[in-house]
Amino acid sequence: MRISQRSVEMMKGTSMALYEHVFLARQDLSQAQVDALAATATGIVEAGAGKVTKTESWGLKNLAYKIKRNRKAHFVMLNIDAPAGVVAELERQTGINEDVIRWMTVKVETHEEGPSVMMRKNDRERTKRREREEY
Repeated sequence: MRISQRSVEMMKGTSMALYEHVFLARQDLSQAQVDALAATATGIVEAGAGKVTKTESWGLKNLAYKIKRNRKAHFVMLNIDAPAGVVAELERQTGINEDVIRWMTVKVETHEEGPSVMMRKNDRERTKRREREEY
């Protein structure tokens, strides 16, 4: 996606803040397509003088209810250090993208060190599964 020069100039004029941006991609996408969506979001942030400090793909998970005819979705989280204008542009372009069924951006005080809670939960579940298979 392309950002206009005017948008870039407008985004650079504000101070940096920390955000967590989570989006849900359609269930019929491949992991490579989901990674491409994350790369596109990273490109938008970096074009506006921000930076993505961490990208986590939480995998394909069941949804509590159908969203746009999808029972499952690929979950991706980005930790972002950028001005508010950059985040506004990211949200605008995420909302336009047909492959993204939901998204949410939250301003945070600090980014979590190491893996997120969702990644630790996945690791715990894998460990328990392995232990059950050994018996």
